[in-house]
Amino acid sequence: PLFHAYPPLHKLVYTRLTEAFITYLKLSLLLGIFVSFPVLLYQAWMFIAPGLLDDERRLARNIVFWSTFLFVGGALFAFFIVLPRMLHFFMSYAGPNLEPLPRLGLYLTFVGRTVLAFGISFEIPFLMFMVSRAGLVSAKYFAAKRLYFYITIVVLAFLLTAGEVTATVLLALPLFGLYETGILLGRVFGSAKRTAEPSS
Repeated sequence: PLFHAYPPLHKLVYTRLTEAFITYLKLSLLLGIFVSFPVLLYQAWMFIAPGLLDDERRLARNIVFWSTFLFVGGALFAFFIVLPRMLHFFMSYAGPNLEPLPRLGLYLTFVGRTVLAFGISFEIPFLMFMVSRAGLVSAKYFAAKRLYFYITIVVLAFLLTAGEVTATVLLALPLFGLYETGILLGRVFGSAKRTAEPSS
């Protein structure tokens, strides 16, 4: 993504002797976790499933599916949509008198942190739906406290992106939409559960 954002840049640099080696180890570890995650998840499921009832198995499958789907969706959104725009903005400061020399280790950390932050943040509507469905917090509460949650989202986005203003905005705006999606899901499905309980 960095080379596409700034075509004149053809290589990264490293300034410590161990930086390239450690960076490749980190990258191998991340890829290993990503590739082996379905197998690890399957093994954990095979260990837990025999002790669950049918309803609990169905609930667990739904939780695993939707949480994984949202996390992967957030990671892909960050990598293919947000990250190129962020890099293009940051590299726009380069010029005849300002040459960019991105470090390999810091670049990998920046990409990994951005992807992870968006992946985790995309779990917000699912978590809001779960607590609304369980009757712990109603959708009306989330709607009434919208301003405070918005402020919290901005602060968290600022911390997750290490204080980079552009990255904070690009993370906070989708989170606002996801928060409203969580309220909508809580109103639709949470209210359905509450109306179904008296009839039983």
